[in-house]
Amino acid sequence: MKALLVFLGVAAVGALVAVIMLSRSPADGGLGGERVALDSTVRASVSPVAGKSVLLDVEGAVIEEFSGDCAGSGYPYLCRQVRERLLAEDPGLLTGGGLTIRTTIDQRLQRAAQRAVDAHLHRDDEQVATQVMIVPGEGAIRAMATSRGSGEEAAFQQGTTAMPYTLAAALAAGLRHDDGFRISDEYRAPNYMAFKNCAGQAVADPAHAIVNLEKRGDRFVTLRSGTREAVNTFYLRLTEKVGLCETVRMAERLGLRRADKMPLQEFETFTMGVNEADPVSVANSYASLAARGRFCEPTVLTEIRDGSGVPRSFPPRCGQVLDPAVADAVTAVLSEVLEKSALGGVGREAAGMPGTTDNFTAAWYAGYTPGLASAVSLGDPRGAFQHPLADVTIGGRHYPRVDGASVPGLVWKEAMTEAVRGTQETVFTRPDAGRFGACRDACPN
Repeated sequence: MKALLVFLGVAAVGALVAVIMLSRSPADGGLGGERVALDSTVRASVSPVAGKSVLLDVEGAVIEEFSGDCAGSGYPYLCRQVRERLLAEDPGLLTGGGLTIRTTIDQRLQRAAQRAVDAHLHRDDEQVATQVMIVPGEGAIRAMATSRGSGEEAAFQQGTTAMPYTLAAALAAGLRHDDGFRISDEYRAPNYMAFKNCAGQAVADPAHAIVNLEKRGDRFVTLRSGTREAVNTFYLRLTEKVGLCETVRMAERLGLRRADKMPLQEFETFTMGVNEADPVSVANSYASLAARGRFCEPTVLTEIRDGSGVPRSFPPRCGQVLDPAVADAVTAVLSEVLEKSALGGVGREAAGMPGTTDNFTAAWYAGYTPGLASAVSLGDPRGAFQHPLADVTIGGRHYPRVDGASVPGLVWKEAMTEAVRGTQETVFTRPDAGRFGACRDACPN
């Protein structure tokens, strides 16, 4: 064997190593196999093996062979993201072969995300849960886990995880944490002009009543308490005050995108999360808050090398989209939301928001530490409205109804707790109390 290795030379040794690694199938269906780091010699020789393309993780270890046909992938959600990115960059990349594709995936975080998903859902459940982790200030996707399927089923209405966009718009407009309104458990727009989209068209519907999930009667609610309790009628009043278009534009700047790539729907109920989004978009919008208002395009690629070894790099594309002080003020409120819930305590300073939808058609949890943002979606791909998350059995457990703080919240907490373990501790920037503390012009009587 020693003589054979000498004859083959260093490049061929690298090829044999790559083949051995590619022949291993992960036991958990995710990036859960043992991570084997490749040295520079082996990495350089991976792509030419039989003209095949391969996916590497952020450290250069082989994930799997990449053919562009994600139906046969052991990591279909990741594969689909890579395929879409290659198509956008150059469709010819999918037909040439011999590519070494370096991704942003961190296999330790991938395992943490996949274990958390698998702990709460069975692979034969009708419902699908998907989790994405993104680095704030970079846009690098570190984990893409799903309970089954390719991740294409992950587009659901985001529910109350959309409320922080309205909160950011309100704070940017000059409101403070303890400004608020007196509300009831039912809201109707006062007139058709109460909500205008960004084209200036009236989109309010005075005939339509929005109600609160929990009935607590007439009371004064502040930005802080209204967010903590995810009060629908309060957030409709808040959108009416700061403007629907201002709220939509804030969401767009932070990174929210519809899963079907169409423009965001500018409805009166925008703040209740009526747009269908995927976890990449939602996680990335929260990452912009974690990065103190710095948005980065989410990416799963860092570099591609063809058979000639010529690299094609994918550097971060970022820009400041929100006043850092406003982002800090939003984070302070979302930190309180998480801290005062049953999901608090992930081992780091953290902020988060559950996502519950009307009629329980889907459920979400989105949140972040200073160094990592994540979103978890849960829904039924057969049709969220036809198959709501009510009176369902998920992961062998029966649920009368599923909200964002239940299954998605537990997946998020378990994955994030493991993800931050052993990492350097960081903290959020404290909000400007002089600018955002107490109340100013919308105080309780």
